[in-house]
Amino acid sequence: MISAFKKIWNFAGKEQKNIKTSIVLALLHSVFYAMQFAAVFVVLKALTESDSSKINALYALGIMAVSVIGRIILNTYSQLQRVHAGYFMVANKRISIGNKLRTVPMGYFSKNNIGQMTAITTTTLTDVENTAPVVLVTVLGGFINSVVFALSVLLFDWRIGLIVFIGMAAFIWTTSLQEKHSRKGAPERQRAQEKLVEKVLEAVQGISVIKSFHLGKESGSAVDKAIEESCNKNLAIEKQMTPYQIFQQIVLNLFAVIIMIVTAVLYTDGKMELANAVMMFVSAFMVFEQMKSAGISIATLRIAESSIDKANETDNTPVMDEGGKDVTLKSHDIVFENVDFSYGERKILDNVSFSVKENTTTAIVGPSGSGKTTMCSLIARFWDVNRGTVTIGGYDVRDLTLDSLMKNISMVFQNVYLFSDTVENNIKFGCPGASHEQVVEAAKKACCHDFIMQLPNGYDTVLEEGGGSLSGGERQRLSVARAILKDSPVIILDEATANVDPENEDRLQAAVEALMKDKTIIMIAHRLKTVRKADQILVLDDGHIVQKGTHSELVKQEGIYSRFISQREQAENWHIAGQKA
Repeated sequence: MISAFKKIWNFAGKEQKNIKTSIVLALLHSVFYAMQFAAVFVVLKALTESDSSKINALYALGIMAVSVIGRIILNTYSQLQRVHAGYFMVANKRISIGNKLRTVPMGYFSKNNIGQMTAITTTTLTDVENTAPVVLVTVLGGFINSVVFALSVLLFDWRIGLIVFIGMAAFIWTTSLQEKHSRKGAPERQRAQEKLVEKVLEAVQGISVIKSFHLGKESGSAVDKAIEESCNKNLAIEKQMTPYQIFQQIVLNLFAVIIMIVTAVLYTDGKMELANAVMMFVSAFMVFEQMKSAGISIATLRIAESSIDKANETDNTPVMDEGGKDVTLKSHDIVFENVDFSYGERKILDNVSFSVKENTTTAIVGPSGSGKTTMCSLIARFWDVNRGTVTIGGYDVRDLTLDSLMKNISMVFQNVYLFSDTVENNIKFGCPGASHEQVVEAAKKACCHDFIMQLPNGYDTVLEEGGGSLSGGERQRLSVARAILKDSPVIILDEATANVDPENEDRLQAAVEALMKDKTIIMIAHRLKTVRKADQILVLDDGHIVQKGTHSELVKQEGIYSRFISQREQAENWHIAGQKA
């Protein structure tokens, strides 16, 4: 139990002050709670001595009023402090996780890790928020209250006080038994919760595929199974805890009975006054009440500890931004030197070397799966190379902070992600300080302005997450507008016009060419007109650069590039029989 308290305390971080204040207020609350004991004693003393004067009643009433008012005030402020601590300690952890995720390799975001991370930042940290500070303050407050009450009893009769302390020790012993047997259940419950979030997330993200293949029942059964497993694990913990909670209540009630029996014996033997005897009978019902509340809270202590352990696992996530320098690049030459890269055991790039001069355009072509997108991702340091170096402006990308690297790079990929925010904020994502006029200018260059103005609230229209309410071409044009507004010296393009309708292709192509002016360009090319204008063309096949040169040079050589050009020319000249191309 002590180790669990330490974990909660360390996890609280900056909120330790609020938890400490809440505990101090709980201590003062226990003093006011014990004042009831004094008020009851004044009344009993008067009754046993047949003292019917009003002064005793007024004393008792005054003490009880002070006790009640003090407890209300202290309990209110104590609760506010621990609720504040719960919210902000978890908020700080979520911010910490968010900041860390900015520096982890893209390979970390596998399906399982996304489900796990979603579970941690939602259900796991919600468990911590709702239980950790409450358990800490309630348990400590309950023990403090019981100790203060026990000391009060000790002042009246040391024998009964001794029984109270023995009862508290027995309660702590039953609690330790409960702690030992709850270590296994809490982590299993945690894993079941993660699995549930993962399956729900998978079902929601893949709903279009599920519907198109009419697999609703199969998908639903997987979610139902995860729900059932989560339910079973939660019930298992309750079943595991219940016998110990009953045992705790039995122990405390047993010692309450022992107090009454011993009190009766002492009174009948003439070793205790009537007022004190009645007082001890009353105390038997009061002295363990706060400890009973603490016992109920202890049952959730292991869940809070397990949740904290899981949340703290993110601290061990590998990062790529350690020791990086914040550098202003004077040039933007890009160089790959003997680069190897693998996804797990699958090798993607093998001993790749090439250079891109500043303010030139390099096109990358090759069959699907040859490593084109991976090569571009290594420039932006979405992953780190296994061997070799990738440099920009003479600096190894691993020696730069991610912020100083990414402020020099704009990326436009086919798979565009838009956030659940306004159109304007989505365009401003890479340049938050841009004015509305600058946003509109970038949108016009990217051929976005007309369709944006047709949206319900124009630039203030809130998009669905992922941009699901827009077509693929519209999402891609917004991505180009985002890159135009950021105006970075290095542009990485994955065929920015691939999903654009023919009506807007020429205008968007012109916008892309304007974006590329006086920039260092790396483009993954699929269209003939894009490739021909490149200063350098790299042909990738199975992780190797098999051809390198200009269009006029490579088209004369036998190989992948000449076949690529031939296929593209055939596709562009294709037409329905009887019609002109």
